[in-house]
Amino acid sequence: MSEAVKEVPKKVRREYRNIHIVDIGHYRQPPSAIVSILHRISGAGLFLMLPFLLYLLQLSLRSEQSFMQFKGVIDHVPVKILLLIISWGYLHHFCAGIRHLFMDNHFALDKDGASTTAKAVLILSLLLTVAVGLKLFGVF
Repeated sequence: MSEAVKEVPKKVRREYRNIHIVDIGHYRQPPSAIVSILHRISGAGLFLMLPFLLYLLQLSLRSEQSFMQFKGVIDHVPVKILLLIISWGYLHHFCAGIRHLFMDNHFALDKDGASTTAKAVLILSLLLTVAVGLKLFGVF
């Protein structure tokens, strides 16, 4: 006699896939993550803008005529906006670096402290950038 072999039904497993780019907007990043991402972006931006900054430094230091050329380059509004963006990158990178030095010394490592220092970095870098922008555009 042959016995009937019963097949065991396979369990249907739920399939988890990677997050799609479209879904990224639905996630709310904590302030620490935002500061970390902006710290990396500002560092890369500063590195990429280094030739431009060195060119401006060379113009300002070579001679009196080149300094006048430097002033002519700086007077253009797109250059001022670019310098303002570079200033924000520097100021944010500097403030976030100070925050990382504090964290290396075991200050503000808990969730609340990290969130507070991240918010402070964001606010302080923006306030300093506004001050640089006001000076750059001749308000004071």
